[in-house]
Amino acid sequence: MKDVQPMVTRQEQREQRREEILRAALRLFVRKGYAGTKVGDIAEAVGMSAGLMFHYFDSKEALYEELIGLGVSGPMAMMGEGAEGGAIAFFEGAAAGVLGYLREEPFMADMFVLMGNALMDEAIPEGARTLLAGLDVHTPTAEIVRRGQREGTIREGDPVALSIAFWCAIQGIAEELALNPDMPCPDSAWIVDIVRKR
Repeated sequence: MKDVQPMVTRQEQREQRREEILRAALRLFVRKGYAGTKVGDIAEAVGMSAGLMFHYFDSKEALYEELIGLGVSGPMAMMGEGAEGGAIAFFEGAAAGVLGYLREEPFMADMFVLMGNALMDEAIPEGARTLLAGLDVHTPTAEIVRRGQREGTIREGDPVALSIAFWCAIQGIAEELALNPDMPCPDSAWIVDIVRKR
């Protein structure tokens, strides 16, 4: 008897295709930059015509803005989760979660590179710049650091500077893994040690 494969609905097919386009576009935006990436490059990478790609995204700008929106929403959701509970638990969870994703999903490493590049790129669309204005991990992280300093679990030091050290370590690891996916990923505890009181 043959294995019966579940039917994939049109909506599921469309979502799979959108994800393929997003992944291909992300890779190209990271490698070529926003201005250097053409719609035709993205369409070619997923094996479709540029005209067909416009059935999934209205424009290159809309595609880029969706990626930037994903890049902003993930970290900001993590910040909301850090509002409760112990400070050191937040840093342990954040480091383990992000580094775990980096090990399992190359898309995540590329997303970190895209976001770092976007923050420096003056040629990105205005809509993407507006979305980026909502990305602020340091203000809430500094508050978590202050809480941890009061709890006695986070080392003394400027809370914003400690936030920068923590997140920039993760950013650097992500960039290295995007460039060299076969490199070993550091242990998350090493990153937490940046802020942990000894």
